[in-house]
Amino acid sequence: MEQTTICIIDDHAIVRQGLKELLHKIGNFKVINEFDDGDDFLQALPINPTPDIYILDYSMPNMNGIEVLKTLEEKQEEFKVLLLTQHLDEQIIDAAYHHGARGFLHKNCTAHDLKFAIDNIIKIGYNNVSEILKRVRNYDNNSEKKENIILTQREFDFLRLVCDERELTYEQMAEIMNLSIKSIEVYRAALFEKYNIRSKVGLVLFSFKHRLTEPFL
Repeated sequence: MEQTTICIIDDHAIVRQGLKELLHKIGNFKVINEFDDGDDFLQALPINPTPDIYILDYSMPNMNGIEVLKTLEEKQEEFKVLLLTQHLDEQIIDAAYHHGARGFLHKNCTAHDLKFAIDNIIKIGYNNVSEILKRVRNYDNNSEKKENIILTQREFDFLRLVCDERELTYEQMAEIMNLSIKSIEVYRAALFEKYNIRSKVGLVLFSFKHRLTEPFL
C-alpha cells in the first residue's frame, strides 16, 4: 500500500508532534513537512516533493486557515487540504469549501475520524461529501438560476472533465481535449470570472448546484 505524505501547518509545536505520532500509529502516513505559521508555509511553496495532503489549522497568528487557503489556491493549481478547527462556525466552514478545502474536522475528533477523513480525501477527493453537497444548495453564488447558465461547448467540456471521477489534472484535461494548457487556463479563468468561482472544488460544486454535468444529472 502506497504511503500517504502529509504536511502539517499549525502554530503549536505540541499539536504538530502529537499529530505526527498519532498519524504514524493509525495508518500508512508520513509527515514530510511541518510549519508553525501560514506565511512561512506559503513562502516555502512550491514544496518538493508535494505532499499528498495538507493538514491546516484554522486558528493561527498572522494568517488564519481561510487566509492561507485563499493564497494557496493562487499559488498551487492542485491541492488537498483538511482543515482542523475548534470553531464550528457556519461562515468559516462555507468559506473553507469555497476556497478549496476538501474537508474539515473539529480538533476534538477521534483518531478514527482523522484517519477516515484523510483516507476519503485521498481516495475520493473529499471528506464530508454529503455536508458539502447540502451546503452548496444554500451557498450564495450570485443567486444565478440554471436557465441563466450559458456555457460555450468548450467550457462545458472542460467542466465535465473537472467533475470526472478520475480527478484529472489540468494537464490531463488539455491532452484529452487536444488543447494547450494555456487554453485550459483560459476556460477556467472564464468560468471563475463569470460565476464568481475561486477553485477547482468550486467548479465541482457549481456543476452540482446547477446539475450541469455527470455525475450530477
